[in-house]
Amino acid sequence: MSGYFNEQHKMIRDMVRDFAQNEVEPIAAELDQTERFPTELVEQMGELGLMGIPYPEEYGGAGMDTISYALAIEELTKACSSTAITMAAHTSLGTFPIFRFGTDEQKQKYLPKMTSGEWLGAFGLTEPQAGSDASGTQTTAVPDGDEWVVNGGKMFMTNGGEAGVIVFTAVTDPDAKGSDGISCFVVEAGTPGLVIGKKEKKMGWRASDTRQVHFEDMRIPKENLLGEINRGYAQFMETLDGGRISIAAMGLGLAEAAFEASRKYVNEREAFGKKIKRFQGVSFPLADMRMKIEAAHHLTYNAARLKDEGKDFKLEAGMAKLYTSELATWATNQAVQTHGGYGYIKDFPVERYFRDAKVLEIGEGTSEIQRLIIAREVLKE
Repeated sequence: MSGYFNEQHKMIRDMVRDFAQNEVEPIAAELDQTERFPTELVEQMGELGLMGIPYPEEYGGAGMDTISYALAIEELTKACSSTAITMAAHTSLGTFPIFRFGTDEQKQKYLPKMTSGEWLGAFGLTEPQAGSDASGTQTTAVPDGDEWVVNGGKMFMTNGGEAGVIVFTAVTDPDAKGSDGISCFVVEAGTPGLVIGKKEKKMGWRASDTRQVHFEDMRIPKENLLGEINRGYAQFMETLDGGRISIAAMGLGLAEAAFEASRKYVNEREAFGKKIKRFQGVSFPLADMRMKIEAAHHLTYNAARLKDEGKDFKLEAGMAKLYTSELATWATNQAVQTHGGYGYIKDFPVERYFRDAKVLEIGEGTSEIQRLIIAREVLKE
């Protein structure tokens, strides 16, 4: 991996690895079992400068690149997927639209509090009738004097109940066709009419905060429009391209955690008078796992490299997200199988890894949508 990493990359990797192993991993099982949001870890990540890794120092960020950010997500995921997705959703989904499309005033107002970790960011796109078909947005924003009146709601919003700032889409031109009449907005927590729903009970990512959020005659200033009016759909699609690198890094980290747990177990477990690593039925799947992890490394960090170089990375991010998310599901399933009965009980972390993996094939574009994106890109004339 030396072709991707410089000394700064190795330093951030080692720093986050140390934090993950010493502060996150010891409480990961408890967070999962109790579904407790990791408030203290978010505060620590803010103090370490992890909540604004890829953003300029002028806005309080660390001024690092996408590779540094992906490394941090990868290392956090090895310890706790819930903590990793909290940081990932904040950074690549909640903060990016403000940095990329916001006015100078919006950037100065929001980014320093977000990059410091004082305010978490959240991203509102999915609705009951607008999941994979995000152009089906039904939330509306109607101008009224110097304000917008917003009605509707979002679902499956990561950090929704903990966020200080939410960016979301709403229809601003109901007569436009398809996605042309959708705009992007920003709203602060505590705004009248912003109603935070109950925390969802999930199979995995149990400590992360996932909620429905409702807008009930919510009034926000005209200047809360984010970017160009009626261009919100395109803005959020660009945001998701970068977010897929986050998911790729999570899939990679989870596969690595499953591999390491399995390797440790097969070196200790005995059956039929010898270590079970001596059986091909056990060792061959680990060989496959290691090979696929190496491929996932290259897909993930190649996409990050292209983004850092300002090149088109849509295809590469889609491939990385698809491959690593499906790898994580396969690798964690294999890890449970390798552990046998022990893999099915909560005393061993592979049970948690298995539950945390599946959502990677769903969030930020399902596997089916990724294949559609990849097909469109490779079949362009």
